[in-house]
Amino acid sequence: MGNRRIQLSDPALRALIRPTLCVFAALLLGACATIAPPPPRGSWSFAVFGDTPYNQTAEALLTPVIDQINREDLAFVVHVGDIKSGGEPCSDELFERRKRLLARIRHPLIVLPGDNEWTDCRRPRAGGHDPLERLEALRRLFHAGDTSLGERPMRLERQSDLDARHPEYREHVRWSAKGIVFAGVNVPGHNNNIAVEAEYRRRTAAVLDWLDEAAALAARPEAGALVIAMQANPFFWNRFPRLPGTPDGLAALRDKLLQIVTRLGKPVLLVHGDTHSYTVDHPLADPQTGVPMERFIRLEVFGSPTVNWIRVTPLAGGAGGFWIQPARPESP
Repeated sequence: MGNRRIQLSDPALRALIRPTLCVFAALLLGACATIAPPPPRGSWSFAVFGDTPYNQTAEALLTPVIDQINREDLAFVVHVGDIKSGGEPCSDELFERRKRLLARIRHPLIVLPGDNEWTDCRRPRAGGHDPLERLEALRRLFHAGDTSLGERPMRLERQSDLDARHPEYREHVRWSAKGIVFAGVNVPGHNNNIAVEAEYRRRTAAVLDWLDEAAALAARPEAGALVIAMQANPFFWNRFPRLPGTPDGLAALRDKLLQIVTRLGKPVLLVHGDTHSYTVDHPLADPQTGVPMERFIRLEVFGSPTVNWIRVTPLAGGAGGFWIQPARPESP
């Protein structure tokens, strides 16, 4: 719990956001002057985590965490990517071993791609692989068929099955639960692979189209909120450090998120990993007033070396925001 970080740009903004977070995302002690009450009885929850395991030591630490997740009443679990470190080999053997470990989760499990699994596989220390070939391997292992992983798989919609413009993107998934629309997309860290321009442009077009479709579904009267999951930190507060002349591979995504939040008028929760620091905040500002948009909530999960998961409970069908609580480690 000591790793929680709320990123704020100045004291005035900090004072403004502080009570907002108490309303839209019930945080841990220390985030608010008064602690928001726990969710009401009869509510439901899902779990998120990511950026783990990064080595065999983390595999051992993740095993009891999975046991804890399995004892909980959860609708599903989302891993937002990076099932390995950048220095581990991008081999089929390692992918399969991590899949077996994660597949022990008894709940429906969605695993999204991270940069360590494909874009960074070109590095010599990771085996010098072709990233697109490794992405195809991930699709075969983690995104086959029309269901999730886990011991109790659930049905998923895949962009590859629904949009003839983007037939390769099986990892772009969508599902609904109790009036909330969920969308998972392939947005890797390290500036979204913009250095490989053709790949970046093709995939980003698919991502933006998929998010537009999810937002359209969330705009229906019966929907309460939209939840988006991906790997990369969009760097709302501080832009990703880049060499002079290097374009911003996340700008189009940030623009799309602002467009969706402005148009939708309902809570939007973005769950991501990448920079390994548990964070809950409101990082989108109204372009007219500069005031943070309360209905947009960003949740960054823990990451290596921390191995932990986070419970997310929709309030009032998502229309009331989300109660967010990191799991407490269990005594051995």
